[in-house]
Amino acid sequence: MGTTTVKLYSFGYREVRTYWTSILFIASNLVLPQLCHTMESGGPRWLPIYFFTLIGAYKYGWRVGLLTALVSPTLNMYLFGMPAPSALGAILLKSVLLAGMAGYAASRFRRVSLALLSGVVLGYQIVGTLGEWALRGDLYLAMQDFRIGIPGMVLQIIGGYLFVRYLLRR
Repeated sequence: MGTTTVKLYSFGYREVRTYWTSILFIASNLVLPQLCHTMESGGPRWLPIYFFTLIGAYKYGWRVGLLTALVSPTLNMYLFGMPAPSALGAILLKSVLLAGMAGYAASRFRRVSLALLSGVVLGYQIVGTLGEWALRGDLYLAMQDFRIGIPGMVLQIIGGYLFVRYLLRR
């Protein structure tokens, strides 16, 4: 599992496929968190709201990622009550950072690797944690993803790699 060159796209906002692709990833980001929330601490541990944002942004560009990043957490909150409204700002911040970093890495390096995805995940988490600390004023709370969510970060890196490399071949 090293570096792999894959077909990556960068859809524009004037293209219908941007919205259809975003809808697919948004729907996936509605289902996966519901599955994870069936387990105790499944949301904080597995960080499912970020998974398809990473894949969408990396494979199809930052615009698909940004739409997924903004709509998924908001719809989840309104439809299912999770994330809690008090956590929505921090989750949106991290989601937008993830979409931007993943889209940038994909367009800059034009390949996928575990190292690149590790950099993207650690990057959005570190910057997002600092932003969450600034938003909430509580470092302990802001560090939750690093205290509880390591399995979710590993899932994003390995699962994201496998998804982009093998499952999204076109």
